[in-house]
Amino acid sequence: MNCHRIKKRLGNMLVEEGVITAGQLEYALSEQTKRKQRLGELLVDLGYTDEITIAQTLRAQLGMDFIRLAGLHIEEDIVNMANEQVLRKHRLIPFEISPRDPSVLRIAVSDPLDFNAIDDMRMITNMQIEAVIATPGDIIAAIDRFYGNKQAEAAAQRYNREKEKQIKEREEDRQANNDISQSPIVILVNTTIEQAIRQRASDIHIEPMEREIRVRYRIDGSLYEAMRYEINLLSAIVTRIKIISNLDISEKRNPQDGRITMQIDRLDYDIRVSILPTVFGEKIVMRIASKRSFTKTKKDLGFTGYELECFNSLLSNPFGIILVTGPTGSGKSTTLYTAISELNKPNVNIITVEDPVEATIEGINQVQVNTKTGLSFANALRSILRQDPNIIMIGEIRDSETASIAVRASITGHLVISTLHTNNASSTINRLIDMGIEPYLLADAVIGIIAQRLIRVLCPACKKPRQADDAEKELLGIGRDKEQIIYEASGCILCNNTGYHGRTGVFEIMKVTDSIRELISHGGSSKLIDGQAVKEGMSTLQMSAIRYVREGITSICEMKKLSFKE
Repeated sequence: MNCHRIKKRLGNMLVEEGVITAGQLEYALSEQTKRKQRLGELLVDLGYTDEITIAQTLRAQLGMDFIRLAGLHIEEDIVNMANEQVLRKHRLIPFEISPRDPSVLRIAVSDPLDFNAIDDMRMITNMQIEAVIATPGDIIAAIDRFYGNKQAEAAAQRYNREKEKQIKEREEDRQANNDISQSPIVILVNTTIEQAIRQRASDIHIEPMEREIRVRYRIDGSLYEAMRYEINLLSAIVTRIKIISNLDISEKRNPQDGRITMQIDRLDYDIRVSILPTVFGEKIVMRIASKRSFTKTKKDLGFTGYELECFNSLLSNPFGIILVTGPTGSGKSTTLYTAISELNKPNVNIITVEDPVEATIEGINQVQVNTKTGLSFANALRSILRQDPNIIMIGEIRDSETASIAVRASITGHLVISTLHTNNASSTINRLIDMGIEPYLLADAVIGIIAQRLIRVLCPACKKPRQADDAEKELLGIGRDKEQIIYEASGCILCNNTGYHGRTGVFEIMKVTDSIRELISHGGSSKLIDGQAVKEGMSTLQMSAIRYVREGITSICEMKKLSFKE
């Protein structure tokens, strides 16, 4: 490592490589003294660059290796060569003994210019150190893999030891109030949430059973057990979560809903909390959302080239209704937020009415429905129409009154974007007619419908190819005499042995053309509307899912899970 002990500074290297400007560096350095942050973190927070670019710049400038830790198996003995506090303090992790020299320990570092950290590791391990560059996020996630559950278990054990010292006769509510001030439970709850976020979970389930508490994470749409605790921890865990989500800690017999705002790894998260009394105690479900997850680019949603063209065409309309449909958890809110983010310009007035507001977006006026005060979707919409809007987003059309106001607003010159729970694009028309909207009004108002689902993506590191059998070929619409390679899930460290990593959208985008408008106004059936849309180039949900299987993006098993009811 001596050859790298050069008097170089990160900021100068980034300017030299053209990653940031000299002006941006000067501003960041002035902010650094106020915020007391590492320069790399601050540059990422300011939006000037990202962790990967910084790591690649250091690699180029210092001539060092770069490593991705996500799919790497690290022996426990190697990680344990230094304690967790040292690893987190210096943002580094040992990952192997050098195959060339057994006296050399290879470590992944986020800051190879931090020579004090490297010297500390040399002294702690009594080995020569070879530093390799990795991103801070990668290193933190790797440390979490080894120490996250241990930290939660240690907190639970500390809590149990401290609780044993307390007077057993204490009143339960008073005891719970005292428990929440103790650090072990605070650590336990925080660790549970942090671990879930770092494992890309969308929900946390804390479930009381007869003798244990089970904690499960929903990752890519499926539930996985994360840990179990003794049942005597339940009261303190529930009380702690109620406190931080502003709920009534004395109410134990009725359901409650709240929310928590947390910052983890310098990102803000909004966590919706639902508490439900069960026979063994209160069950907690926490829905995790971040602003970043809702404000994706159009390409990140998973549109094909043709679908992206259709999506852009719909958004270019000055008035009319665009509807996004699908079951709960199909990504409708993300599509809505992407649409309004695209339309968010200084010369337009965008107002939303939501229940709840999933993420706040600068420049958009967002209204939270509150049934307790009488602020329903319909009431909010009436007020919004007096606020001179150009674009209105309605979180969900739930009743005929909201549907009627939305249709009138679109006909009078507003662009309305909303969601509806239907199985496909064409059945949405019938649902609105069932709500009491006249077919001729719908034909005039609706400009496009997007039906969607989310499908799990096969892990690119471990997916296995094989030939499709006759039954699978029939399902994919392929002749039995033709060969077709399909892929199936396997499992590796990178995907947590699930075989899948992430999800993407499956879409059916129906543009309401003149011929479809004619069918709607004359009360045409869903089947007729669907057939006409396919003739005009629409891919149905089933056609889109089949394409993903044939392209090796997902498995045939995953495709079968989707509902394609007509």
